[in-house]
Amino acid sequence: MFILLNYIFLGLSLAAPIGPVNAAQLDRGLRNGFVHAWLVGLGATTADAIYMLVVYLGFVNFINVPFVKAFLFLFGCFVLIYTGIESLMAAKRIALEQRGESDTYFKCFLSGFLLSLSNPLTILFWLGIYGSVLAKASATYDKVELIVYSGAIFVGILLWDLTMAIIASTFRRYFAHLLLTITSIISGISLIGFGSYFGYEAVQLFTR
Repeated sequence: MFILLNYIFLGLSLAAPIGPVNAAQLDRGLRNGFVHAWLVGLGATTADAIYMLVVYLGFVNFINVPFVKAFLFLFGCFVLIYTGIESLMAAKRIALEQRGESDTYFKCFLSGFLLSLSNPLTILFWLGIYGSVLAKASATYDKVELIVYSGAIFVGILLWDLTMAIIASTFRRYFAHLLLTITSIISGISLIGFGSYFGYEAVQLFTR
């Protein structure tokens, strides 16, 4: 049980650093409420599950090919900048629209999924952290235990997403339109910043 809790805590630690997904969750939660924020997190977690499977099946060498890396950075650049601009436009709409208007559930899920799927840092993070954890655990545990402990990491990620959705939707009750607008602007700028960084990294890979 103690080992299982350690892996759940690892999942929490992997999901906790503030990045594009957490920024998007806060933005959706403050504007639309709990379910929308949770679905952004669920979409991101689905992408995380895909990367866990990729690492588990041993496709690490393919992802490490420079051309593939460059493509991932460019894709991430496009998705993050697009989402950031959308967030800035949403900040403008907050002052013009009724607060009750919201994104569709599917759009929130897809947004989280694409943000995580296209984030090169997420990819490299899973390769580095989960890959090393898997390599170490495989020397000690059998396949069934590896699947159970991988599931525990996944539970930790889901718990963090739930926590973020609760925090964002709770603060929504107390945030005035001005603060909601400021939050969307900060979220949009941060997403565009991440996207620009990924674009820079892609150019660096192509010019080496």
